[in-house]
Amino acid sequence: MSKRDFYEVLGLQRGASPDEIKKAYRQKAKALHPDSNSDNPDAEAQFKEVNEAYDTLKDDQKRAAYDRFGHAAFDGGMGGMGAGARGHGDFASAFSDVFEDLFGDFMGQRGGGGRRAQRGSDLRYNLRVTLEEAYTGSQKTINVPASVACSSCNGSGAEGGAEPVTCPTCSGMGKVRAQQGFFTVERTCPTCSGMGQIVKNPCKACGGAGRVEKERALSVNIPPGVETGTRIRLAGEGEAGLRGGPSGDLYIFIEVRDHALFQRDGVNLYCRVPVGMSAAALGGDIEVPTIDGGRSRVKIPAGSQTGRQMRLRGKGMPALRGGGVGDMMIELAVETPVNLTARQKELLREFDALSEDNNPESSSFFSKVKGFWDSMKS
Repeated sequence: MSKRDFYEVLGLQRGASPDEIKKAYRQKAKALHPDSNSDNPDAEAQFKEVNEAYDTLKDDQKRAAYDRFGHAAFDGGMGGMGAGARGHGDFASAFSDVFEDLFGDFMGQRGGGGRRAQRGSDLRYNLRVTLEEAYTGSQKTINVPASVACSSCNGSGAEGGAEPVTCPTCSGMGKVRAQQGFFTVERTCPTCSGMGQIVKNPCKACGGAGRVEKERALSVNIPPGVETGTRIRLAGEGEAGLRGGPSGDLYIFIEVRDHALFQRDGVNLYCRVPVGMSAAALGGDIEVPTIDGGRSRVKIPAGSQTGRQMRLRGKGMPALRGGGVGDMMIELAVETPVNLTARQKELLREFDALSEDNNPESSSFFSKVKGFWDSMKS
């Protein structure tokens, strides 16, 4: 039985672009993979046929020969390698190809030119700010140790800025294959370490890497409303790429320090304010601080107890990227006086003797206690 036209196998027209060939191959390979077609006895043969077609059409030289001579271009009579010697349709080779093409892009491990210039790594910097800085926003200067492009070779890795040359071992693929029985083993090229290129005369300043270690001073804009865990991205400020590759990004993680007066909960602030026993009983005005450095007067209702809260609207933290301002909650803590003088003690005893009906919570509690004890006795 004569072989089908390779373009027909992939559902393409002659003259299809490399991207169209790759896209058609992926669709066919996914649809015909034997593992997904256990109920189709012809799936393996069709899968091999698709890989054979793609193996030829993805290579510019093989494709040109096929376009001119057809299948005869790879027969022994044309001076080329026979199908058996070339390994066309070999399942192990087909599986290696389909795995690379289906998952290589996702894993970031495709060979060839894509690996020659590698993107630099992203960096992380932990930055601590005060609550006041988180409220107003600020401008910070940080020193970041990182790899930067070598100025001597302009990041190429070669002395004088010369361009690297294609690796002769892997022909620029960055990896080499070896047939071991039924399997095809693929490994990183030992000559270029997977880069696909080599530097004949490495730069003395960077040793051929194209980058050097250096500390940089960067200005960081801290927007109002940041919280612990807020992440700020500085594009292109990470580690320099290898041999002219693009730089990574710098991620700044914010940590807001604890404050001596205020506790934060999202956009709201809480301030615990101690008040004297007499002020809580009689009521009155107190002055409290606000995060903007100002002061606000708060009226304490007569008979206030510990834990009572009062709200100051608009005195909290701004929401990140707009969205209004939170509130500040004042929480009262009624303070028991200490180190009393003899006269003060005398007055308190006199007050206590006259205050049987002034402590409703105590009266209610001890009434419940009495009921509890009576029920236990009965």
